[in-house]
Amino acid sequence: MHNAPKPNIDELPTKAQLRRSTILASIGAAVIAVTVYLPAEYAIDPTGIGRVIGLTEMGEIKVQLAAEAEADRLLDEQRAIEQPSQDQTSSVLDSVMGLLIGTAHAQEAQDTWTDTVTFTLEPGDTAEIKLTMAAGDVAEYAWTAEGGRVNFDLHAHSGGESIDYERGSGATNGEGSIEAPFAGDHGWFWRNRDSTPITMTINVRGEYSAVVETY
Repeated sequence: MHNAPKPNIDELPTKAQLRRSTILASIGAAVIAVTVYLPAEYAIDPTGIGRVIGLTEMGEIKVQLAAEAEADRLLDEQRAIEQPSQDQTSSVLDSVMGLLIGTAHAQEAQDTWTDTVTFTLEPGDTAEIKLTMAAGDVAEYAWTAEGGRVNFDLHAHSGGESIDYERGSGATNGEGSIEAPFAGDHGWFWRNRDSTPITMTINVRGEYSAVVETY
């Protein structure tokens, strides 16, 4: 066996150097927490850097999903207390009414919509449909969810600006218009919170240059 040589006392860091390293490490950790961790995890962005590099939007989605999951948990607890037959009847009626309303809207405007997007959301899946719009553009929309209910967030963000138009949970259809206050991609974040696949149909028309689809 070989004995390791003892370090020279002059080569060891001094107490002042250790304190300085500790302070620098603490400052670095605080900077990372404020500019990266808080925006990305909790949508808290005191410096505005998270919004510029896209981390704040990530945090907003995480916070929204956590809120949706908690709302769904409370809703499931409430439903467990109620009579199963009443829940099943209500669910069937909601689905039938949503399908009838959605079919009526589709038949009424099937010849006038500029673009129609159709896709399937498996249980737990998410998707985004955005319209690329200039400031002041106005677009109309009508959408249906067939086979279940969806949670959605109609919003936009671009160049440090953002807006939330509408949010909903347990929805089967919707219609309205978007008036863009700034240029960017304006549209929906969808999530299937049911246990069955859902067929989404989104009809749009008006002032926009492109439809951006992300599945």
